[in-house]
Amino acid sequence: MRIVAGELSGFPHLPELPERGPGADLTGRTAALLIDMPVEVTPRGWRLGEHPGRDVQRARSMLSSDLDAMEEVLQGYTGPLKIQLCGPWTLAATLELTRTMDAALSDSGAVADLAASLAEAAAAHAADVAKRVPGARLVVQFDEPALAAVAAGEVPTASGLSRLPAIEADTIRERLTQVLAGNPGYTVVHCCATTVPFGIIRGAGAEAISFDLSQLRRGEEDAVGESAEAGMGLLVGAVPAVDPADEDVTQDRGVRVARRVARLWHRLGLAPDVEQVVITPGCGLAGASPAWARAALASCREAARILPEMAAGEVDRG
Repeated sequence: MRIVAGELSGFPHLPELPERGPGADLTGRTAALLIDMPVEVTPRGWRLGEHPGRDVQRARSMLSSDLDAMEEVLQGYTGPLKIQLCGPWTLAATLELTRTMDAALSDSGAVADLAASLAEAAAAHAADVAKRVPGARLVVQFDEPALAAVAAGEVPTASGLSRLPAIEADTIRERLTQVLAGNPGYTVVHCCATTVPFGIIRGAGAEAISFDLSQLRRGEEDAVGESAEAGMGLLVGAVPAVDPADEDVTQDRGVRVARRVARLWHRLGLAPDVEQVVITPGCGLAGASPAWARAALASCREAARILPEMAAGEVDRG
């Protein structure tokens, strides 16, 4: 938390440390907050349970300790503060049903219950954070790494021999809207897949979208431009999430990152004002070494400082 606050003093976030074990992972951390939907750990992962047990208690205890650290480090802080939770569709794709090994995604009723429970849980979590850091302007991010797979019908069945049917875009949008609408903060949907459903996320009412620039296909650039012109915030993942094997942690990393984002901005023909852009790592830093995690955050900060000048200038547009 001190590293985050030190490197990103203008826009800190509550870190997640998933390698601590079950309950610190994306699914477990969020599932433990669900209202009236207990969960438990199995050898395969998390599933909906009959009643809350030790697994939920452990997850809540870790989150409570993390929130205590955040409150201590950010005492007196004023400004934007980001927290993140698993989104409803990734949660449905990674949580098993109570009595089967099928994902909750296979049961439309379970998905509806999950979305309603998550909306209530996320609002309660945001309220807790707001009490702990009263000067903060909350940014609530919902991580949806499985969103593209859900939309394309690529989520495997329990056996792994087939795939669950694709979910219609209107249904995906409806459940996302349900979760986003119930939260008091500025809402972000993060999707680091190779095919990001920009239109669905925008239609669901998200105020910002987070994506991995290295995964962005040329055909999707127009969707980024449409989102920008619609006034959405863009959290552009332009810094490698893991230690780059082909280079040192060099001083000009921030320059190269800013140049990549400025090139995209120029190709889209957008106005030079880049206030709606936040530069981030491509995805979470859970797989990074401590040294690279710190360096990556520093690179984000440096690139953000340089970007306005580059976006306004005639930076190499290749």
